[in-house]
Amino acid sequence: MPAPTVVATVLTRNRKELLRQSLHAIRAQTQPVEELIVVDNESTDGTLDMLAEEFPDVTVVALPENQGATGGFWEAIAAGMRTDADWLWLLDDDSIARPTALAELLAAVDRLDGVPPPALLCSRVEWQDGNTHAMNRPVFRGRNQRELADALKVGMLPVRAASWVSLFLSREAVERSGLPPRHFFYQADDIEYTARILRDACGYYVPASVVEHRTPTQHTAINDDHRFYYHIRNTILMLRGRAWRTREKPALVWVLFSTSLIYLRINRRRLGPSGKNLVSALIDGVRSPLD
Repeated sequence: MPAPTVVATVLTRNRKELLRQSLHAIRAQTQPVEELIVVDNESTDGTLDMLAEEFPDVTVVALPENQGATGGFWEAIAAGMRTDADWLWLLDDDSIARPTALAELLAAVDRLDGVPPPALLCSRVEWQDGNTHAMNRPVFRGRNQRELADALKVGMLPVRAASWVSLFLSREAVERSGLPPRHFFYQADDIEYTARILRDACGYYVPASVVEHRTPTQHTAINDDHRFYYHIRNTILMLRGRAWRTREKPALVWVLFSTSLIYLRINRRRLGPSGKNLVSALIDGVRSPLD
């Protein structure tokens, strides 16, 4: 049986130095990729010139306007699906993969032989201090004890949703579930998309595959108003949608409640603007179309 083929896709916007590091890390993988695709989200820092000069063999999709993380990964997945790849490896421009990150993902697929084939896998995403990055923790699945035990035997954990960073996505999953929801723009878009895929399929966390996410801080959705607005709005869209089963949605309600309390507490000195931002997000989440 032929070895599976992999296309790596990297989404970038105005971070050409980090992008250069990310591309070199992909090139240094012990398991090479079949093709490397960069989706540029309207960069203005010379990214396209750098790619043309230093990475002429990379396929570049240059977007005429910033489409956010969701639109960018929509384009990345669509570009990957135009190839013959069996797997799409999704990365951000500030995601630096260790040399064996891809090999460990492919080895995990082999170790899962004999159980339902995974729709997706995800890596351990670390910050610069070696701890798991707060914004890239997957949502684990633990209700099925046999599934959990089988996964632990081969060094993995079953997941219910995952982030974009080092998401290893099967062609079959995309063919079955379609593309991400563009209107999410960013925040919780990856959670909605992977939860939709994994509603009736299996996905796993592979801690042996490690990627460093070189963000300036260990930020989460509550750390700025813009990010928080989309976090709240899109979580409500998920409550209204079908990616999560009815019995799972109380956990989303708790996420809304707890993150809102934390956001208001850390912004208590500017409670008026922060409260208005929260109310706007709640209203838009209820009123916005689902598709």
